[in-house]
Amino acid sequence: SEAGMPGMSDPGYELIASAISAGIKVVSVPGPSAILTALVVSGLPVHQFSYFGFLPRSPGERRRLLSSIAEERRTLVVFEAPHRLKESLEDIAKVLGDRKIAVCREMTKLHEEVFRGSVSDALAHFGQPRGEFTLVIAGKEPNSQSSDVHEDIRDEVNSLRRQGMRLKEAVAFVGAASGVSKRVLYDKCKSSRPIEQEKRKCDVDVCQLETVRAITAEE
Repeated sequence: SEAGMPGMSDPGYELIASAISAGIKVVSVPGPSAILTALVVSGLPVHQFSYFGFLPRSPGERRRLLSSIAEERRTLVVFEAPHRLKESLEDIAKVLGDRKIAVCREMTKLHEEVFRGSVSDALAHFGQPRGEFTLVIAGKEPNSQSSDVHEDIRDEVNSLRRQGMRLKEAVAFVGAASGVSKRVLYDKCKSSRPIEQEKRKCDVDVCQLETVRAITAEE
């Protein structure tokens, strides 16, 4: 593979799995790996890390993935194409916060570049991105507050609640589908109240007020 370490930087997994199933001996010859190279030069902790491949192309799916790993304390590694880099950095800033990041371009190649700084700094630096990118993102700090859950995911919870589902059940369902921590999602959604519930609460308050007025009038 000219794109990096076979099976890590390309869809070689299916070929490897098929070869193993067919009884064909598979041997790895170590080669250039953008993942490990970027980790080593990032300046971020490398004792534990999580690799997520290319970020989803769809903005909604990308934000859901980022929300699902917002509580991850290990260093995060993802790939990104140049034409999506700025959008992805913007989503990272919104969902994960303005964390430390190393944006590594064209790793192991002639025009290799490593930018280290915050996510906002990286956005300002890459005006016209070119080449293939490996992003090494700092994990969540142990003493930092919970990252915000993206609005799309909170909307899914409230949509289920409007259909009559209890908050705990809606959080469990959406949390399992999105990968977001159920505890974090519950904390973010418990203060919100669907429109129908607000209306029912108002109706109950009106009924209670009318009852009090009726009793007062009889007395």
